[in-house]
Amino acid sequence: SAVGRGPEVPFSSDAYRITATSRGKELRLTLASVGSGEPLHLVFRFGMSGSFRLCPAAQLPRHAHLRFRTGESPPRALCFVDPRRFGSWRLGDAWQPDRGPCVLTEYQAFRENVLKNLEDKAFDKPICETLLNQKFFNGIGNYLRSEILYRLKIPPFERARTVLEALKDQEQARRKKNPSLTLSKKLKLMQENPDLLELCHTVPMEVIAAEKNLSEPDDTDNYAAFKSWLQCYLVPGMSSLRDRNGRTVWFQGEPGPMAPKGQTPRKKRAQLKADPQALTPKVTRRASKQSPRAATKPPKSAEEEETAGPRKGCAQGRRKATAAPALSKPEAVVKGRRSLRISARRGKGAAPAM
Repeated sequence: SAVGRGPEVPFSSDAYRITATSRGKELRLTLASVGSGEPLHLVFRFGMSGSFRLCPAAQLPRHAHLRFRTGESPPRALCFVDPRRFGSWRLGDAWQPDRGPCVLTEYQAFRENVLKNLEDKAFDKPICETLLNQKFFNGIGNYLRSEILYRLKIPPFERARTVLEALKDQEQARRKKNPSLTLSKKLKLMQENPDLLELCHTVPMEVIAAEKNLSEPDDTDNYAAFKSWLQCYLVPGMSSLRDRNGRTVWFQGEPGPMAPKGQTPRKKRAQLKADPQALTPKVTRRASKQSPRAATKPPKSAEEEETAGPRKGCAQGRRKATAAPALSKPEAVVKGRRSLRISARRGKGAAPAM
């Protein structure tokens, strides 16, 4: 598109296939001609709002910055959609060199890369900030870090090295105790007592393994399923703080010793939903016209109403009522009842039943 920030894609073919491979937060597309010709590779980063959508070519979504049209009739288009334009693509098949092993597809290499580099200065930071460092946690994003830390009851602003050194000691002790564990037994132990690095693999796998695409915001059912899957992120009752990079982290309990100074944790309140089964209270004509602010105040007594004089905005209506030549019968009855109530409140006796 005219506003897309990515480079031009120098590829031309009457018929070609698209295949995809992912690694952490990157996706590589390969465009291969049906027949002869060299394939072309593109590596995408999605930013905060990037995604791919397949839709009719005549109904392109907004912010479709790159489009691959099908040869069918009517044609469809595979679009890279990015409303905020934080995402990008580049030519070539190389992954970014500063990203570590993928938490999904290269779990064992990911785990070893973290535990053997605990002296790196990245682990001097709070664990919530370190989890977003793609050099070590390639694939973990903002909502995933909150979910992972919540399940293990780890304060988000605990020092990362303090949290992870304990895992290193546990792993060494486990190997000494059970040097010949089979893969199935290792998986069973992981499921029964997962540690932080194991949850960095299994929690995103829950999203991928779901029957629906939980992260598709345009599908109401999918987004509702995603919200029900969340246990911490954006969940009412949870607290939140901004880390030193300006990203909001959600948690429960104490934030930890490295929490930013000068911030007070904010709690997300539950949004009250209307209950269709609830009885609707009766509202008088006067009360229904009150402003929301006035409705919160206790009503004045009849005596206070009289001594206070006419309210602002009501004078014209009252003058019209006074200027009327004669009261109709119903109005006379209402006036008589009002007088009886006022007399009762002034201590002249109880008002008779009407």
